[in-house]
Amino acid sequence: MARRRDKLNIRSTLYYWSPRSINSPEIRDFKQIVVYYNHFVHNRPMSGAVKPIRKAARQLVRELHLLDGRVECCGLPLSQCHLIIELDMLGEATASELGDRLVLEKSTMSRLVNTLVNKGLICAACCPEDRRARNLCLTDEGRQQAGNLDNHANGQVEAALEFLNPHDEKLVIDGLDRYAKALRYARQSDQYRIRPISPADNESVARIIRSVMTEFGAVGEGYSSSDPEVDAMFEAYPTPDSAFFVVENHECILGCGGMGPLRGADENVCELRKMYFLPQLRGSGMGSKLLRKILQEARNAGYGLCYLETITAMDQARKLYRGFGFRDIDEPLGKTGHSGCNQHMVLEL
Repeated sequence: MARRRDKLNIRSTLYYWSPRSINSPEIRDFKQIVVYYNHFVHNRPMSGAVKPIRKAARQLVRELHLLDGRVECCGLPLSQCHLIIELDMLGEATASELGDRLVLEKSTMSRLVNTLVNKGLICAACCPEDRRARNLCLTDEGRQQAGNLDNHANGQVEAALEFLNPHDEKLVIDGLDRYAKALRYARQSDQYRIRPISPADNESVARIIRSVMTEFGAVGEGYSSSDPEVDAMFEAYPTPDSAFFVVENHECILGCGGMGPLRGADENVCELRKMYFLPQLRGSGMGSKLLRKILQEARNAGYGLCYLETITAMDQARKLYRGFGFRDIDEPLGKTGHSGCNQHMVLEL
């Protein structure tokens, strides 16, 4: 108990200096703002997984001879090889479509396409749907190079697989896929921002909660959409032992979620509350990012257990929770009043 109180005292200080109060008279002095920024932005703790992942990625690059800059079997630069492989799989595509797949800017793609056209590896024709665009496809020589690249890459992978058992093969496939997806999410996440809720967000957040709950048929008594706090979420999370966040895109709020003490339970237990995303935000990876942030807030507040309630229909949400280590329990905890929820989960923090 004493340890949690100490953490709460520390958190109370951090809460006072949070962005929620950055415009208060006490910290308008420029030097104080600089100290705040340097301490809470530059000194954020780094995940213990960062260095092992970086080390493995460096070794992967070296073992695949990517530092050579050119692929051994054809002598072409890596960027040209990637374009040839993608075009071989697609059959034909515009430069814009290929740029999206290769994560390259328009100017870079233009130079790349012109180089391969000049080498006789791809050809271009006007796109019937858009006269400004050109459909690209491989020439006979380009298809031959694609075959050489495939044989070379397949040989590299097959040689490595000989040293893996079937279980490890699946782990490698799953791990590479997950990491590539996470990198894509991180690249695309620049368009989103997670921040603490403000009074001006109340109406938007209430609309999101009711919209998502209605979408899944969770309306009426016994569901969180009927909680009195829904119309005043900012005011419902005023203390250092609670936190609530919104996810916005160009000042348009698309999702929300937070945590606070679980009513009717030990003070060591918090509740994951009202984490809901509109359809256009789902699949962006922001669910994992927001949940990670909420759980860290709960740990900082000194909680030892996080509890949540949901419904069977929200299967993707439950998959997300399980991925973070939440486990199912048979009976509800605390006194939330959400009798309509039939799934209960906990996570040891």
